[in-house]
Order: sequence, then C-alpha cells, then structure tokens
Amino acid sequence: MSTRSTAPGYALAFFPTLALGILFLVPFGIMATISVAHRISGGFYEPGFTLASYWRFVSPFFGNILFNSLLLSALAAVLAVAIAFPFTYLLTRQPRRLQVPILVGLLAVLSLSEVIVGFSWSTLLSRSAGISNLFVAIGLMEKAQSWTPGLYAVIAGLTYVSLPYATMVLYPALSRLDPELPEAARTLGASPLRAFFEVIVPVCRKAIVACLIMAFVYSLGSYLLPSLLGRPQHWTITVHITDQAIYQSNLPFASAMAVFLLITALALVGFTQRFLGERA
Repeated sequence: MSTRSTAPGYALAFFPTLALGILFLVPFGIMATISVAHRISGGFYEPGFTLASYWRFVSPFFGNILFNSLLLSALAAVLAVAIAFPFTYLLTRQPRRLQVPILVGLLAVLSLSEVIVGFSWSTLLSRSAGISNLFVAIGLMEKAQSWTPGLYAVIAGLTYVSLPYATMVLYPALSRLDPELPEAARTLGASPLRAFFEVIVPVCRKAIVACLIMAFVYSLGSYLLPSLLGRPQHWTITVHITDQAIYQSNLPFASAMAVFLLITALALVGFTQRFLGERA
C-alpha cells in the first residue's frame, strides 16, 4: 500500500528533477568546464585545466571590479528595502479599496521591460529633457545638467526596479501583522517612530532579510541598467561577463565570473534558508 502511495510522488518529482538537470546542471557543468580551459590568443579556448581565470579575481584591477559590483548591488538593495518597508507598512494600514489599485500599479511596473525602464531613467536624468530642467524652472538650479552616466544614476535605476519586488515580498508579512502590537507599544509610552523601529521592524526581520538578499541578487544580475546609466567602473558583474565573452573573446574568464556569480547567489539563498530556519 505504501509503495502505491509513494509511486505518484516519485512520478511527479521526476519531471521537475529532469528539467533541473537539463536547464541548470548541464549548462553549469559546461560553464565550469570552460572556466578552467586554456585561452587561445586571438581565439576562444581549448580544453585543459588551469585556474588562471580564477586567479585574476585577486588581481587589483578585477578585485576592485568585484568589490565595486558587490557594494553597488548591496547599496541598491538596502535603499530598496529602506523605502519599501515603511511604504508597504503604511499601505497595509489603508482600506482594501485603496490597497488594490496601488498593488495593481506595482504589478504594472513589474511588467515593464528593463529596456523601457533604462531608457526612461536615461531620459529623466539627461540634460536636454531631464528633471534638471524642472529644477531650473523653479529656481533650484542655475542651468540644466546631465546626471547620466554616473554612479547615482545606476543606484537610482537599480533601486527603482528592485522596489516593486521588495514591496511584494514584504506585503504578506506586514499584512498579517497584528495591529495591536504598535498600539500596545504606544500605550506603554513609546512614540510612533520608536514603536516602528523597536516593535514592527524586529517582528518582520525574517521578511527583511529575505527581501534584502532577493534585491541584492537581482541587482547583482542586472545587465541593461548599469550599462545604460553608468560608466565602466559602475558596471555589475553581469556586464563584465558580457564584455569578456563578446568583446574580449575571453570565454574562460567570462565563465569564471559567471560561476562566481552563481555560487554567490546560491550561497545567499542557502544563508537565507538557514537564517530563517534557525529563527523559526
């Protein structure tokens, strides 16, 4: 009887496992193999085993690229969550008839292509048709100027695209929050701001950590926004992978960076699961 009951379970698990093996494990194996291959001057690579591509990570130039990419993604993730958390908390305190159109608007933003978002921010931060012209009109600036390409343009773009995802991740946790918790804190003499940071934030720490890692991984894998809004020193690892693979014809090093990116993402996901499991 037990064999019959477990057979459908194995059958249902077979196809997802097969898809995972074909769509993830096989490409990852090919990528890892290329990352240790020998690069041919003027060509691509030849089979072999060398860690030269990985050793380039510790060089000052590429080490600085990795550090800046990780720092940029972390900063964008922190800003996205810092904006999304109070926004989502206030949204969950509103009547349902007001929440629904706002959530629909966020879903509409998620449906936008990154190409549209990138060129929209590029126009918004430009000198000819950007927001600086509005600041000139109201007297905040003397003349219009361009803010792209630049570091702040990249951070703004990454924060913008991460914000709807962060809101959607935080919404279930904050919508289930007991409304009596902040009321009890205020009854005990805490100000609304203190109740928010000392009661609401600690209760939702699991959702905050998960949201931070999600936004970080999403920003780290962004390609179009850093390439459109930033200079080469502001590029994420994904842009450098494309540059090495297509323009530099260095597939081993591009594969090594892709392996590093994937391992970083998997490590963060594993950390999240372990953290949430220990805090449960």
